Amino acid sequence: KTINHELYTMSRILITGGAGFIGSHLCRRFLADGYEVICVDNFVSGSRDNLTELLSNPKFTLIEHDICQPLTMSHQLSAILHFACPASPNPASPISYMAHPVETLMVNSVGSKNML
Repeated sequence: KTINHELYTMSRILITGGAGFIGSHLCRRFLADGYEVICVDNFVSGSRDNLTELLSNPKFTLIEHDICQPLTMSHQLSAILHFACPASPNPASPISYMAHPVETLMVNSVGSKNML
């Protein structure tokens, strides 16, 4: 069987936690590769400074939103990369899993469900 690879070509990607360390680097990478990137972040632990240079890119959209609440998208998405998390796995971090266990569970359960 031959599979038409164009059916699997990604063009628009949503990245949750896009203002965080990993998410912001992924936003940059996908934009550099020509993708349209939609970044969703509530800025509990992410930083607006991580996105400053991206805001002027016409292929970049920032949505300030808590993914524990439903999000309606009018765009067709090729992929969702879920990196939202209100805390760090590093116990020395000021915002650690240990300090925010319920919030972390909510983002990783309800947030994941909402992004599907």
